[in-house]
Amino acid sequence: MPKLIQKSGFIKPGKAAGYIGYIATRDGVEKLPGPEGYVEYMAMRPDAERHNGHGLFSSQPVDLNAVMKEAERHTGPVWTLIYSLRREDAARLGYDNAKGWQTLIKAHQVELATAMKIPPEQFRWYAAYHDEGEHPHIHMTVWADDPKQGFLTKEGIKAMRSVLTNSIFQDELYSLYQRKDISYKDLTAQARASLRKLVSKMENTICDSPVIEMQMLHLADKLKDVKGKKQYGYLKKPLKEQVDAIVDELAKVPQVAECFEIWNRLRDELKSYCKDAPRQHLPLSQQKEFKAIKNMVIQEAESLRLGVLTFEDNQMADEPPDNTRFRDPDISNEDKRSVIKMLERDCEDSSSASIAYRLGRIWRDGLGVIPDDEKAEVWFHRAAEAGHSGAQYALAKLLHKQDRISEAIPWFEQAAENEYPFASYQLGKLNLSGESVSKDTHRAVEYLTNAAEQDCAQAQYILGKLYLLGRDVEQDSTMAEYWLAQAARQGHEYAQFFLDYMEQNRDPSVLLCATHLLCSMAQIIRDTPPPAPPGIHIDRKRFQQLMEKKIAMGHKPDDHEEQGYIGPTM
Repeated sequence: MPKLIQKSGFIKPGKAAGYIGYIATRDGVEKLPGPEGYVEYMAMRPDAERHNGHGLFSSQPVDLNAVMKEAERHTGPVWTLIYSLRREDAARLGYDNAKGWQTLIKAHQVELATAMKIPPEQFRWYAAYHDEGEHPHIHMTVWADDPKQGFLTKEGIKAMRSVLTNSIFQDELYSLYQRKDISYKDLTAQARASLRKLVSKMENTICDSPVIEMQMLHLADKLKDVKGKKQYGYLKKPLKEQVDAIVDELAKVPQVAECFEIWNRLRDELKSYCKDAPRQHLPLSQQKEFKAIKNMVIQEAESLRLGVLTFEDNQMADEPPDNTRFRDPDISNEDKRSVIKMLERDCEDSSSASIAYRLGRIWRDGLGVIPDDEKAEVWFHRAAEAGHSGAQYALAKLLHKQDRISEAIPWFEQAAENEYPFASYQLGKLNLSGESVSKDTHRAVEYLTNAAEQDCAQAQYILGKLYLLGRDVEQDSTMAEYWLAQAARQGHEYAQFFLDYMEQNRDPSVLLCATHLLCSMAQIIRDTPPPAPPGIHIDRKRFQQLMEKKIAMGHKPDDHEEQGYIGPTM
């Protein structure tokens, strides 16, 4: 990639006059011609000014002697700058002469002044073009009228080089970015496909890591002495280092390692847009995009310390599968809307509970429409009132999600009475955790047992776990093994995991720590779309259109499949 080379220096007050004379008259300098040649150079313009044969130029015509006297009297700092291009780049882009450089600096003198912390009206600069060797270049001197003004930092130097580079190579950079954008989009599409598979695998994998278990137990023990907020930013350095060590151990899990490798490859490609220097690959614990995992580690350790019962039911299939064709991308949005209108008419005519339940799911899940919980609630309520147990359960879950617990519980109870096992499971979970209701272990076990006897594998698993841990009920290894075996028989992987380790001395409550962290990591990756190249933005209207199209194709409203935007922009 073509480059602009920049060097900067500093001259003590009173020493600048000699330097100006040197750059203006040294061998190799291109001297701007006198009146006759300048008229020819500027296409025969009659109002050309005399330059007295020297090569110094600025935003205005230059009197060399006057400039040298001005520099000699100046009591403030004077900066020296050198800008250089390769010969072939200078010739191709029109910077193999003084006029090209003069035009460039004049066009950006306000940005250069700002980068040097000099008020633009006080910015004084003088330069000369040296047509030398393989790297033709200009020498510049810069100062401020007020000797107390001006300060050049590393950031300022970087900003100056950036603004000139973007101007010099504007057309070439645009073409380069177009080519890289196509390449990056191809790479991103492949990466997203790989990440989706890995995230799904992470969410359905039980992570057996004795190292993480030991580290989490140690962290949980240390947290009991922590006063105040138990968040990463408030912890002392030794505990932060311990959290970092757990995160970096999690990075060794094969699925996480592979995801992190893909993520790093995308970041490397993105950095190559602007810089040729390789990007430093920091450990997972030091990547700001994944800092959320640190507080998740702390929360998991604190739950472990307090003996909080976990349920592992995020992937629980508690409703009949959706057999509609609304996720079929070959069906147009117009056809889907027509089907929805037809279902609404049929439901109005027949008061069908099953149709109302189906409409509730369409609006809740965004099947061909923008999700609308209010409309979903209307249809679920209609079906629930007609005695549809699935709708009663769906309505209760919807109300629960909105923290309307007092309204949700009666519908859970109604669905449970109608022998909907997942409703009994949810009531057992509420009573066991004490979430928004008074904790009642006895009542919780009754609900869970009712659901388990109806072959609800999740209820069987939780019962087995309860009897195995012996915290909320009396420990009973026989009952634990029985219910875990019933759940495992139905393919419940967590139940099988506990069965496999029942004979070992590892704390059952610690066994799933690494698995919980793996699921948390999967969620972070899912919620963190791959970085996009600079300049790719989308406004809210376009974002909404893309969301509708995604939903119509069957994607969930909160997923990140096939996104190629940063935004929406404000």
